[in-house]
Formats: sequence, structure tokens, C-alpha cells
Amino acid sequence: MDNSTESHFDQFEGKVLINSLTTEERVAFYKKTYAHVAGGVLVFIVFEWLLLQSDAIVEFSLSMLQGWRWLIMLGGFMFVTNYAESTALRTKDKNKQYLAYGLYILAEAFIFVPLLYIAIFYMDSGTEMLNQAAIVTLALFTGLSAVVFVTKKDFSFMKTGLTIGFFIALGLIVAGALFGFNLGLWFSVGMCLLAGGSILYQTSNLVHKYSEDEYIPASLGLFASLMLLFWYVLQIFMSRD
Repeated sequence: MDNSTESHFDQFEGKVLINSLTTEERVAFYKKTYAHVAGGVLVFIVFEWLLLQSDAIVEFSLSMLQGWRWLIMLGGFMFVTNYAESTALRTKDKNKQYLAYGLYILAEAFIFVPLLYIAIFYMDSGTEMLNQAAIVTLALFTGLSAVVFVTKKDFSFMKTGLTIGFFIALGLIVAGALFGFNLGLWFSVGMCLLAGGSILYQTSNLVHKYSEDEYIPASLGLFASLMLLFWYVLQIFMSRD
């Protein structure tokens, strides 16, 4: 193998990295990834609509909002998230990757049920507020993604800070659930900043860390960051209503 070929391989994982490919190949990978993110959003909408049609599911999800019950629901969601992400990255079987992605989307749809139900049926602006939150989320996601593609900067250095930030946030969520205090508007703002950092980090991985056949795990990571941002943008909109 000559030196030019060796430069196309990650020295630790032995895989062809996206930033080593031709422009056409990179563009094809990006198109596949963002098409899968868009597809994930559409599937999420379908799942959400179906879940909201069931009174039993809505009542159960609303009953899980208080105290230790919310922690159980959150813990289950984190377990599914970890399983889906690790499965998508570990296996090369596309069917298993799609199954992991679908499982994650379903988990997201379920945990969103109480928030969206309250937003739609208990807030004055209802669906209009949802549309506004979705537009703001999409605009932020697009803008942050553009920063990475335009600057071509590697944001992998953010991993440690994001990890610490999410652990602090998790601790506050646990404390709020156990001791019954509202985390408030500024917590949602802080979580939007963390979600924005996560989008920068995930998009940077898309450019610098993934190989050509890893568009499904790449899209899962981006979708997760997008939905986290949407959750807290919607929380901010609801706090104004």
C-alpha cells in the first residue's frame, strides 16, 4: 500500500474517513445523512400522531411526569438511547442500524407525548406555538450546521465540556424531580446552549470522524441533538404562554 492510499485510512480504526474522500463522495454522504435526519423527523411525526390517538398512552405518560416516576421514564429513555447509538455504531448490518434508529425515534416520540399534549390542549396558542418552535429549532439547527461546513473546524474538543454539562443538567433534573422544584426558564435556555453545542459536535463528527457507510449512526446523532433542541425551545415558548 502506497502513502497516498494509507492517508485515506484512519490509523486507529482502519476505516476510510469522509474528509479523505472526493468532493462528490462527501456530498453524497452528506445527502444520505441529512435525508435520513429528515426521514427521522417524518417518522417521529407519524409515531407522535399515533401515540396521541391513544387515551391510555396519553394518560400513562402524563402520570409519569411527577417525581420518581419521571426519573424512571427518563432512565428508560436514556437506556434506549444508549442501546440504539451503540448498536448503530457497532454493527455494519444496515437492517440492524435501521431498527436501532427506528427504536430511538419511537422512544423520542413517547417521551414527547406529555409535552406535546400539554402544548396542544392546555396552551392558548396551541399548534401555532408548536409551528413557531419547530421553525426556530430548524433555523438554529441549519445555522449551526452551516458554521461547521463553512469553517471546516473540528469541534471534537467540545466533547468533554458537553459531557460535563449534560451530567450537571442531569443532576439538576434529578434534584428537581425528587424535591419538587421547577428548573425554570434559564435552565431551558442553558439546555438550548448545550443542544447547540451538541449539534456543532455531531456535525463536526459528520465531517471529520465518520466513514462513508456510517450515514445511519451519523443521522441518529444529529437527530438526537435536533430533538433535544426542539424540546427546550418548545419549553421556552410554553413558559411565555
